Amino acid sequence: MSVRIRRVYEAPEPEGGVRVLVDRLWPRGLSKDAARVDEWPKGLTPSTELRRWYHADERSYEEFAERYEAELAAPEAAELVDHVRELASKGDVTLLTSSKSPESSHAAVLARLLQA
Repeated sequence: MSVRIRRVYEAPEPEGGVRVLVDRLWPRGLSKDAARVDEWPKGLTPSTELRRWYHADERSYEEFAERYEAELAAPEAAELVDHVRELASKGDVTLLTSSKSPESSHAAVLARLLQA
């Protein structure tokens, strides 16, 4: 199973597999054709409240990750996690985010959870 994280603004890789946008909002200035997104499960994204909490001040990434994992354990989100995990069991999956720091974003938390 291969799960990658990439910025949605980067050109798609031929070996990227299924491209899954994991942001709640569509990336600014990017057309749907250019993004080449295969799936956009909005229920996998952090809640608006959690996003606002994390970006409000210098919040702990570890605490954000714990809170986000708790949100992903909810039934609807857990179903979507299982779906993406199933996609990854069949081939490569690229999680796409517009975050400037994908390694310290919700996409990294999700990738870790998918590979566990």
